[in-house]
Amino acid sequence: MDYKALREALAAQADLIRGLVDHLSEQEVRWKPGPDRWSVLEVVGHLHDEERCDFRVRLDILLHQSGAPWPEIRPMEWVTERDYNGRELVTSLGAFLEERQASLEWLDSLDSPDWERGEEAPWGGVFHAGDMLAAWVFHGELHMRQLIRLRQDITTARAQPYSVAYAGTL
Repeated sequence: MDYKALREALAAQADLIRGLVDHLSEQEVRWKPGPDRWSVLEVVGHLHDEERCDFRVRLDILLHQSGAPWPEIRPMEWVTERDYNGRELVTSLGAFLEERQASLEWLDSLDSPDWERGEEAPWGGVFHAGDMLAAWVFHGELHMRQLIRLRQDITTARAQPYSVAYAGTL
């Protein structure tokens, strides 16, 4: 595993996510393209809670507290229960960025972590500390892709009655 590259990816994600949500109006950050899709605010709120309640906490348990139960998380329910969409972007983004910085400092404080250390996973097989770190980075990338898609939807709406079709598709 290339720990340094993964750690740098986590650090870079903070700036990338900030850039993806920057310069959007209050209406745009609350806008949902469909009933089953999240708004920008909901994505940022989710990232904050995952940062402080999931990845760092569970990685710490894998590395230092063998056999300890993982705290319960309910990310899908928290979107509405914690009213992510009713929050202010500057507050939610700031909270995420603070937690990400705390995570980076925590990672930097680790002394020769054993990335092979693992526990039996409820879904089968052994889940290693290295798997958790890799999943943490990939999780951020998934939500950056989600934010890019939201930005594309917002650009399409902003451009009306004109079309974005000339730009092409992926």
